[in-house]
Amino acid sequence: MFFCLQHLSTKPKFGLLFDIDGVIIRGKQILPPVKESFKRLQGDNGKFRVPTLFVTNSGNSLRKQKAAELSKWIDIKVTESQVVLAHSPLQMFDYLHNKQVLISGQGPITDIARELGFKKTTTIEELVKNFPCLDYINVKKRNPICGPVDPNFPQIEGLLLLSEPINWETSLQLMVDLLVTNGMPTGLPAVIPYPHIPVLACNMDLLWASEAPIPRYGHGAFLLCLENLYKKVTGKNMTYAALVGKPSEITYYHANQMLVNHARSIGIDNIDTIYAIGDNINTDIFGANLYDKYLSHYESGEGTKSRSLEKLLGKNMKEPNAKACISILVETGVHQRDSKFTPEHSPRDFLPVDDGLCKPAFIVKDVGQAINLTFKEEKFE
Repeated sequence: MFFCLQHLSTKPKFGLLFDIDGVIIRGKQILPPVKESFKRLQGDNGKFRVPTLFVTNSGNSLRKQKAAELSKWIDIKVTESQVVLAHSPLQMFDYLHNKQVLISGQGPITDIARELGFKKTTTIEELVKNFPCLDYINVKKRNPICGPVDPNFPQIEGLLLLSEPINWETSLQLMVDLLVTNGMPTGLPAVIPYPHIPVLACNMDLLWASEAPIPRYGHGAFLLCLENLYKKVTGKNMTYAALVGKPSEITYYHANQMLVNHARSIGIDNIDTIYAIGDNINTDIFGANLYDKYLSHYESGEGTKSRSLEKLLGKNMKEPNAKACISILVETGVHQRDSKFTPEHSPRDFLPVDDGLCKPAFIVKDVGQAINLTFKEEKFE
């Protein structure tokens, strides 16, 4: 009798990480199985009964804004502590929070930077205003006045790239200017400084799925342009002080910690297995498999072979808790069954890619089937 009670335990020992674009929504359209499927995660009290997090490479909003949108889409109250955006892990990089950083992206980027802990920020618009002659691609906007217009304009000490900007030509030009002038673009120095000022970048997606019939460029495309322009101008590789968002291990590590927090908030002590559900092989699947590999090394006591996870986090590093991270690919977004369009767009700093890390543990039609699969695997209902 005791065995039967144990077997039918209603407390899960697993947690779920959901991508958003291409899994829950496509553009502004909620995908058909979403509302019905998420009811299976809801307890009698109307709240989540399974530890659940939403991990997206989107970076143009605050967590509370994304949580409010998710609550409407899935018909369950989602708190901001259940949302991991591309830039969320940067709150752990406190040694960079006092630097004067140029911020780039769309949405409330100054508020986003402040929420992450960055205290001194400059926007591209403020940089252009102080160095008008540097923004010279559009012939109708050319202004020969050199800067800084404000004699007290601060030297830029780092770049914080949150999401793709609108005017790429201006951003690409001025960012390279800052990298080759140590953050004060008043003239080209006799010797180009290297290493350059720190670059922190979020969201490496080359492509993403919207309402458009063809995948659209993401922030990864902008980063690809910036990396190649810098190398063409200087002959050296642009380096990142931090590269976060999927597929980076640090994003999954951060999500792991947040998932455990959510588990404890709903009366579950810990989780053994994470199921990561996404539509993009090069970010969602590669990232989940990379983190699973990290967990297996950690669990076996072999030491980690991560991309400097411990070095990046230092004193902020905590035990990862979970023992495995299982990848599930859905076919409602970037990945389409039988499509011949399979671009290889893993980020530069993750090359060469082990082919095995790009193979999902499971492939299912949509998020509803993904939830069904996890319940079946865990013998949970």
